[in-house]
Parts: sequence; C-alpha cells; structure tokens
Amino acid sequence: MRIAICGMGLRAIHVASLFKREMPETEFVGFYDAGVASADWADDPIPEFDSLEDMLEATNPDLLFVTSPNYMHLDHIRTGLEFGVRIFAEKPVVTTIEQSFALAELLAKYGSDRVIIGLVLRYSKHVRDLNAALEQGQIGSIASIEASEYIAPYHGAFFMRDWRRKDEYSGGFMLEKCCHDLDLYNMVTGSRPARVASFGGRRSFLPEHAPAKDEDDRIYHVKESRWESQDDPFHVDGDIVDQQTAIVEYESGASMTFHTNSNVPDEHRRFCVMGAKGMAEGDFVRGYMRVTDARTGTR
Repeated sequence: MRIAICGMGLRAIHVASLFKREMPETEFVGFYDAGVASADWADDPIPEFDSLEDMLEATNPDLLFVTSPNYMHLDHIRTGLEFGVRIFAEKPVVTTIEQSFALAELLAKYGSDRVIIGLVLRYSKHVRDLNAALEQGQIGSIASIEASEYIAPYHGAFFMRDWRRKDEYSGGFMLEKCCHDLDLYNMVTGSRPARVASFGGRRSFLPEHAPAKDEDDRIYHVKESRWESQDDPFHVDGDIVDQQTAIVEYESGASMTFHTNSNVPDEHRRFCVMGAKGMAEGDFVRGYMRVTDARTGTR
C-alpha cells in the first residue's frame, strides 16, 4: 500500500510507525505539512512536498492520511477526494456545523466509503465485549447510560499548551477529546441524540491555581507539544474548557449523563450501560468490563 501523509504531527508519526511495524510492506511516498514537520522517525527519508496537490499529483497514493490540525481537515479531505484518493482522517473530522454539511455533500458526491475515520475506541476489547453482550440480549432494551472521561493533569496541561487550546483550531475540548466516547454511546443506543443540555468551563487551569515558583511543575510538561505551543498551561490565550457535563436524550428514548474533567490525578474512563435485563459497566483505563443480570445479580 502506498500512503501519503497530510500533516506530519506527533500523532501521524506514531501511527505511521505502527503501520511500518505491523505492515512492513507499507510504503510512505510523501508528506506535506503546513507548519514545521519532521520525518526523522523513518529509516528511509520520506519526500516532502510544498503543497498537498503537488504531493498527490507526483505520488498517486492508495491512501491519504489526513492528520493535520482539525480545522484544516475539510479542505484536505476535499482535495484528496478530488484526486480520487481514499482518505483515512483523524478525528474529529470537522469542527463546525457548516463544515459538517459541506462534508456530507462531499460524501454524497464521492461516496461515504471513500473516507475512513480514526475512531479507534470502537475496536477496543471492552467495546467488542460490550457489543457481544448487547447482541446476546444480556442487557436488554437500554434505559440509561452513565459515562465519564477523566484525564490526568499532565494530559490536561498538554491540551492547554497545545494548539488544541483554541476552539477555532480544535472545535473545543468535548469534540477533540470526547468524540470517541460520544460516538461509542451513539453506537450503543443505535440512535442519535434528540435533546442535549450541556454546561462547563475552565475551573482548574486558571492563573490563580498556577504552581508557586518553588513548587515542582514538571507534571505540566510531561507531554510534548509543538505547533502553536505555549509553555504555561495556567496563563494561556486558549478558550477550551477543562470540565464539562452533558445530559443527552436519544431518539430511542434512552438517556445519558456524561462528565469530563482534564485535571484528575486518578485517571479513568468509565461507563455503565443499564437496560431492562441487566447492566454492563467497565473502565477503559483500569481494563475491565462486566455484565450483571438485573434479576439474579449474577455476573
């Protein structure tokens, strides 16, 4: 498979390295990046191009990685489709309602099978086990869901320092980080949200909570950020939230509460799916998933 990369950031480098390890026959034929990028990870240097169009014209790849910053995705997906290339796009695919409709028009024109989305949580063991329990009728008709995603301070600080700190670039914290979870529960209920109420803000990464000069602040710089990066997560020009709560009613009648916080030392990513026959609960961080029968209490 011949792959070209649009957006050579840390995520693209990581994924490309995995491809080379698991599929050594993969050939990376070129990359284009609008900012400062590097292909130093590769044993064989990857050709760099000055524009996406030049790269696609010269390399004729089988697949295009769209791993540029979120707000650029739509333009890069459009260009790839116009060149007849299948797309593998990083999540979130787009960042605004207007971009969503524009993407829908592109998919209607070129075919939805031309774009693959990197919502990798769908393929985890926990989700596979959860889907099996649903298919086997162990949970029954879903009544309600309780879910949360709490990330550790080192990771939350990364978002506050990185380009993702700006809504105009990332689409917001819930879209950037929690789209995996929200996609999962759409899949679990088999329906879309009908009504949503949501509120949140920034409560932790504020100037008044910054470490004193003599305090150890290394935890806030563990995760590297590059493009448009700032050094201090407590004094930044970003506008994303660090905590948010959402209440969702689905078209199926099921309801969900979801909460996220990006400054939680005891990191976890929990879910509890409750139905007429039983419940499934688990944690992606702690690595468990169990089903309990509503009538007998057996697991």
